[in-house]
Amino acid sequence: MTFVVSFTPKSLTSSEYVLALFAPSDSVAILVRHRRLGHTLQRITKAELIATPEFQNVLLEQNQAGADIFIGMNPIKDGAYSRTKQSLKEIRHVYLDLDRNGDQALQVIRSSTEVPQPSFVLNTSPGKHQVVWRIQRLTLERAEALLHTMANHLGGDLAATDATRVLRLPGFANRKLQQEFVVKVVQESDQVCSVRDFNIPEDSLEAPRHFGDGHGTHRSFGHRSQSERDWAYAKRALARGDNPETVVQRIADYRADDKPDPNYYARLTVTKAQDTLKQQAAAERHDANPEYGTREMS
Repeated sequence: MTFVVSFTPKSLTSSEYVLALFAPSDSVAILVRHRRLGHTLQRITKAELIATPEFQNVLLEQNQAGADIFIGMNPIKDGAYSRTKQSLKEIRHVYLDLDRNGDQALQVIRSSTEVPQPSFVLNTSPGKHQVVWRIQRLTLERAEALLHTMANHLGGDLAATDATRVLRLPGFANRKLQQEFVVKVVQESDQVCSVRDFNIPEDSLEAPRHFGDGHGTHRSFGHRSQSERDWAYAKRALARGDNPETVVQRIADYRADDKPDPNYYARLTVTKAQDTLKQQAAAERHDANPEYGTREMS
């Protein structure tokens, strides 16, 4: 008989986090950004060196002087001295920066059947989080498509969808805030994921178009039609608070090549999405209080 051993979440120090992300011999980018002085310093060095008390003390001194501390999320090729896509050794992590409605978005991720349990969750400021998944056997192009799709689908920051991204290093204060807030991280899983563990349809609107035959070709993590993906996008965008007119314009712009009246199509799609959200909200109110509908009609 096989028993599945559950993972007990645990808080990590900065050094523990670095060595949980990377092998000791991996080359990793550390970024020190002093916004007030307009100064940014990047160093690429081995993970085992970054994790030493001596290196951590240097970072702490910089942090106490007003600098924010960041770490690159994918290892750099040996001998490379820049954090470019060409310099990446491999894709080791995908991630989300939840900078809006962060607590709610994190709750959705933790309960979702479309994404695996997060490997790490960082609390970067009150109500804001960064979520990291360990992953393997993923190309750069596929990684960035997945990053973009997850940001669209789960309410992450669309600016944080490149594979060379740096995220905050825990154990150091967030210097963007007036009141001191030390970034903390919890490891929630020791699973190493594959792309097949992410059951998310690639969003149609912001995903890159592919030209050559006169029609847009869209890769997909799911099997829905383009119209279904447009409707799903509208529903998610409205639910997270995007302006309905902005959503209409995005869909109209995207479907301009294959709809005779893209504005009509876009507005109809958004209207249907709004109706669905209203019906779901009413159903939730009824489930919470079955007498709600009766009182409304009396």
